[in-house]
This record gives sequence, C-alpha cells and structure tokens, in this order.
Amino acid sequence: MSNINKGRRSFITTSVKGTILSMAVPALLSQIIVGCHTVKAAAGNKEDDLKKLRAAIANKQNPLKWIFTGDSITQGAKHTLGYRSYPEIFSERVRFEMNRARDIVINTAISGHTTKEILSDFDWRVGQFKPNVVLLMIGTNDAARSRHISVAEFGNNLKMLVQKFRAIPAIPVLQTPNIINLGNDPAKNERAALADYVNKIRQVAAEDNTILVDHWKYWEANKVKVFNDDWLNDPLHPNGKGHLEIARLLFKTLDMCDDSSFTCVGEVHF
Repeated sequence: MSNINKGRRSFITTSVKGTILSMAVPALLSQIIVGCHTVKAAAGNKEDDLKKLRAAIANKQNPLKWIFTGDSITQGAKHTLGYRSYPEIFSERVRFEMNRARDIVINTAISGHTTKEILSDFDWRVGQFKPNVVLLMIGTNDAARSRHISVAEFGNNLKMLVQKFRAIPAIPVLQTPNIINLGNDPAKNERAALADYVNKIRQVAAEDNTILVDHWKYWEANKVKVFNDDWLNDPLHPNGKGHLEIARLLFKTLDMCDDSSFTCVGEVHF
C-alpha cells in the first residue's frame, strides 16, 4: 500500500473517530447534566411543599392525583372489619367534603410489603400514574427480623423513594406507622426494633426536608386510648377507629381540616 493511501486511511480514521467523539461528548455531558437535574429535582422543602399543596387544593379547576402506598395498614386489608381505611376516609374528605370530585385517590399498598418491594415495583405502583402527591407509610414489615432489612438499608431505601417521588415530580409525604403491641416480652417480639425504624423515618424526613405525619408520636401520646378504646384489631393493625385517627392526624398535618367536616371531627359509632 502506498504512503498516500496510508495517509488517507489514517486521516479518514482519525476524522471519523473525532466526529464520533465530538458527537459522543455532548451526549455524555447531556446525560451528566440530566443526572444533575435529577439530583436537584430530588431536593425539596417541606414548607414550600405545604404551600404548593394548599394552593393546589384551593384551585378546584385543576384536579390532583393522590397516591397512597405502603403495606397492609395502608391497604386496609382485613382489619378494618368493614369500616373505611384511612385512604378511603381521605378520599371522602377530598372528593366530597372539599368538593374536589375530579381528584383521583389511588391506593397501591400491598399487605406484607417493605421498602424493597415498593422500589422494585415503583413504575407500576407509583410512576405510571404521574401523581401530584405520594403518601407513604412503611416500616412495620421492614423492622421484622425475618425480613433482614437493617435500619441503615431501610433509611437508604426511603431516601431513594423520596428522590423518585420528587423526580416525577410529586410532593412526598412520609408517615410513621402506628405503635404496636409488643406483648409481655417485647425483646422477643419479631418487631422489637420498630421504634428504631420509626426514628429513621423521622431522620430521613428531616434530612430530605419532607412533610412528615408522625402517627407513632400521636399514638404514643394516646397510648391509654389506643389499648383501652381499642384502636387496634390485633397487635399490629388498626381497626376502623384506628384508621379514623390516622386520617384525622393526616388532615391536621396537611392543614386540610375544619370544624364543619364530619371526617375531621364527626362522632363515629364503632
């Protein structure tokens, strides 16, 4: 092969490589920039979130999509004994009492699930609906020894979920679960460490500046009522009365309550 042909081939190869590189670098930079924007989108401020939420609720012309997700407590499986679960009470408040009939309230919680299942099934349970608000109550199953999810892993999973919520973009609302009855020998209970997982939820909410509805704290303060007035149907699960208490604290925290609302203050006979 002549030196001229070698030179031409070298020139063409170098040019093509240069062209590909010149095309690839902007694409790579674009991906990096998109990644940076994703990280920025994950940042938030709970006070701003509350203001946005109040403004969105006040604007009845634009319907909202609310997603509830979590485990059996949010699903309302079995233990409500025919009474409404807290997402159903929430729907009554929003779609009827607040005259937002076009709002959509979806409950994708599944009994027995943890943060792991929600992450692995995120697109189906949350992403596909493109919600405006995601309300997550989780941790009771993560804390079970048999699930082998450490407090640190639980915290990382929560942070990832918050980031995914904000990237939709949706306003995240974290909720601690209700207290449970650990029995006569709490140290031997499979969920003996649940309080540590609850503290992790609080920590993540503080670090990521998200709205937090602290049911655990409220139920602890009303422990006598919890056990004497039967807010639980079994050691873990709220009954109809317990779900009403969860819904009412949610309304108060999100500034969605008023004295004329039956769901907020009405007397319900159980």
